[in-house]
Amino acid sequence: MSVRKAAMLLYRCCWLAFVALVLVDVLAEPLVPFWLVFVPAAAAILIGMLVGRRSPEGRAKGRPALEVGPPVTGRWTALNSPADKVPSHGTHGYGQTYAIDVVAEPAEGDRPPFRWLWPVARPNRDFPAFDAPLIAVADGTVVHASDTQRDHLSRTSGPALAYLMLVEAFVRDMAGARRIVGNHIVLDLGDGTYAAYAHVRRGSLQVGTGDTVLEGQVLARCGNSGNSTEPHVHFQLMDHPDFDVARGVPFTWRGVGVPANGEAFTAEGTAGTG
Repeated sequence: MSVRKAAMLLYRCCWLAFVALVLVDVLAEPLVPFWLVFVPAAAAILIGMLVGRRSPEGRAKGRPALEVGPPVTGRWTALNSPADKVPSHGTHGYGQTYAIDVVAEPAEGDRPPFRWLWPVARPNRDFPAFDAPLIAVADGTVVHASDTQRDHLSRTSGPALAYLMLVEAFVRDMAGARRIVGNHIVLDLGDGTYAAYAHVRRGSLQVGTGDTVLEGQVLARCGNSGNSTEPHVHFQLMDHPDFDVARGVPFTWRGVGVPANGEAFTAEGTAGTG
């Protein structure tokens, strides 16, 4: 087991210990002095900061951007882009250093806007990204493929976003990477590089572990599973198939580049097996 993997396991164990001590303190006779309840939480925060802020090293360090095809077709808009900030999602954890989120907008204004109060949540069908095909960015082999987690309602209002940030994200983080990324696909592209697609739609997989895929092939459909505010595609390249161990690898999409935050782009279809 790598040091990074062990650190992530210890991180989750510390949070679980904190929650257990709080519950015992509230519901039964305290096991330890009140101040000791917060020691596991402090340890978890410290470990999380060390892992999340650690710069890419090893195989990912100094690697040039790898050119691959785009993971979607049609008109989309970029969010949390590495073109504007690295790490793009504010952390190096889970291999997200150069990750990008994209939301479908066939025409400007087609995507429902954020609302402070109402509606609190929206059905996924309101978002044009939902059920959009996810495309293999290169020839490769499927390492992981999962689509059993549910697609939840949107978190695109003030109350829903607060719930996501204060409750749901915390619980998912304790449960591990699988609950953060939701349904997902990981492709082995060769040469120590892996492509990951997160928040895949439940029941939409068209490939399975061990399958060989061709660039342009439809892999699954965009969903809203995992730690997600709305149906969107989270894409990243990384140097290991395990999210707990992986470090991000920079990429550029053929014919598109790396779109900046708020930049709309159109990705053309690539010949392949649908």
